[in-house]
Amino acid sequence: MSFLLRRPASLLCLSVALALSSCASPPTRPATAVEATVTTRAVGYLADHAVPASLDLVPPPPVAGSAGFALDEQVSREARALRGTARFTQATRDAELAFPVGASQFSCAIDLDVDAQRTPALYRLLERSRIDASAATRAAKKHHQRPRPFMVNNEPTCTPDDEEGLRKNGSYPSGHTSIGWAWALILAEIAPDRADAIIARGRNYGESRLVCNVHWQSDILEGRFMGAAAVARLHDNAAFQSDLLKAHKEIAAARKAGQHASRDCAAEEAVLKVRPASAL
Repeated sequence: MSFLLRRPASLLCLSVALALSSCASPPTRPATAVEATVTTRAVGYLADHAVPASLDLVPPPPVAGSAGFALDEQVSREARALRGTARFTQATRDAELAFPVGASQFSCAIDLDVDAQRTPALYRLLERSRIDASAATRAAKKHHQRPRPFMVNNEPTCTPDDEEGLRKNGSYPSGHTSIGWAWALILAEIAPDRADAIIARGRNYGESRLVCNVHWQSDILEGRFMGAAAVARLHDNAAFQSDLLKAHKEIAAARKAGQHASRDCAAEEAVLKVRPASAL
């Protein structure tokens, strides 16, 4: 009898304890697909062995006294003359590659706002390919450890807070340019109606690194080269191909819905036409 009385009591206590535990630690809501994309640290599409070998693919940077370095210096002088202008301000904006801000760097070029909510596949495509295009420059950067222009001319950059880190990161070839050119090639493929504007943006995105005083002209040229090499490798990757197709469909749907970029693209385009006269 006493056992029968104690058992319901013990069950009641257990039920209360479980209820209190449930109140103390409410179940977390499962992340949506979009949230998972945003909150999970992105990785590139390419395995390490598939990343283009920049140390084998690019020649050594121009040395002091060479015709190549003379051009580097000339372009650098012309670029530094743009400090304090709207083009310098744009170069500061272009320096930002961290997502979600980085996803919008080509918004005017494709005439569409890019974010994880409205264009999740395109957002993912840009974020993951960014990692691969950056990796494609890493070996040569590490090997050559080329000093950046601001380390030579002792003049300001457009991102002073980044200078300490940039001093430890080789200038050649340009990682930002590799990423920008890779994005240009990818986006021109899936938004062919905007191909010319996209390719132009790929060029001036790299030129922003000249204006910022963080890269030489030859860094930019070889950055484009490595960006193209990365895209060539990406086209043999199944996950990339899948996201490419999904992103293409997102852009087509946005066009059908009459969506456009929300920023002042005419003003941005005018600013980006300003460039160092000798830049290639």
